[in-house]
Amino acid sequence: MAVQTLKDLLDAGVEGRTVLVRSDLNVPLDGGEITDPGRIVASAPTLRALAEGGAKVIVTAHLGRPDGQPDPKFSLAPVAAKLAEILGRNVQLAGDVVGQDALARSEGLTDGDVLMLENIRFDPRETSKDEAERVKLAKALVELVGDDGAFVSDGFGVVHRKQASVFDVAKLLPHYAGYLVGAEVEVLAKLTQDAARPYAVVLGGSKVSDKLAVIEALAPKVDTLVIGGGMFYTFLAAQGVSVGNSLCEESMIETCKDLLDRYADVIHIPQDVVVADSFSADAESKIVPFDKIPDGWMGLDIGPESVKRFAAILTGAKTVFWNGPMGVFEFPKFEAGTRGVAEAIVEATEKGAFSVVGGGDSAAAVRQLGIPDEGFSHISTGGGASLEYLEGKELPGIAVLEG
Repeated sequence: MAVQTLKDLLDAGVEGRTVLVRSDLNVPLDGGEITDPGRIVASAPTLRALAEGGAKVIVTAHLGRPDGQPDPKFSLAPVAAKLAEILGRNVQLAGDVVGQDALARSEGLTDGDVLMLENIRFDPRETSKDEAERVKLAKALVELVGDDGAFVSDGFGVVHRKQASVFDVAKLLPHYAGYLVGAEVEVLAKLTQDAARPYAVVLGGSKVSDKLAVIEALAPKVDTLVIGGGMFYTFLAAQGVSVGNSLCEESMIETCKDLLDRYADVIHIPQDVVVADSFSADAESKIVPFDKIPDGWMGLDIGPESVKRFAAILTGAKTVFWNGPMGVFEFPKFEAGTRGVAEAIVEATEKGAFSVVGGGDSAAAVRQLGIPDEGFSHISTGGGASLEYLEGKELPGIAVLEG
């Protein structure tokens, strides 16, 4: 990656300087409690290195979608508390984004202090389509760090967005890629430029439309493309099979037919499914062949024979990319497919394969199912950014660092 890195900044010296860091701390919450701190843990090394180097660190991040206005349920307060615990040092939380409290706190920072601004998306300019509005917010952020400040981009989960704290601020300050962003791009480059073969990709999730571009980009390049999750049922419908009440994108059926025709030797779909009479954790369920889904029932997981078939493919792979669960893993009754695929990828990794979990629901599944992160070569923090990179799209937050 032809950009300046955090190491370059640290080597130049950060003691006494104020450094603005864009992190991705968008963690899941349940009643104000963080259910998966993975992104905070992944962001900590960059922040720790800067603080230990004597920088005055200002962190900007978002949480959820507060629609451009303050909303207490999207406050970064629990995130700041968890980050303080992980870093082992106090983390202040400003009561606003770039207002009086943020300015006063930034002016009072001493070397090694860490200040987190309140949710950047409380300010509508962050995600504005109007460049002039975004630049105004970016300039306000720059005012917090002063003339000798620097910007570190470390939120890989947002680098595919042209937003004020990701893109515009990098044009106004000396800019560097943080540890996390650098590692993510290095991993994804390995998936696209020199992947060892056999190369297997596992895609799940609910909608074909969400994954169409990555299917089109990867199908010609990989040896195996495994399809599961809710998107699988649209592929079934494309074969003229009844899917009952399962998820199905009617508008994508013809597209799936075309994909199955063009990549018949690459695309693998489940041969049996776990169906349920309702979408609930305690629904009545049974295992049926893929073409025997009863009317009124819905597929909520891939079946055991499919797990065995996919595991045989995956355990022999040298490179594996996985994005999207195989079923509704949140319900224990329908977690076996996702668990089976994850365990097969772990086995492949133990045999020397390079394995990447593509963020989002896949990473959440790994942690909910109790599978150690160490079982995979890399767990990405940016599902959307990972997919867009693999699709061949330019990521604005990376491009601006290279400029």
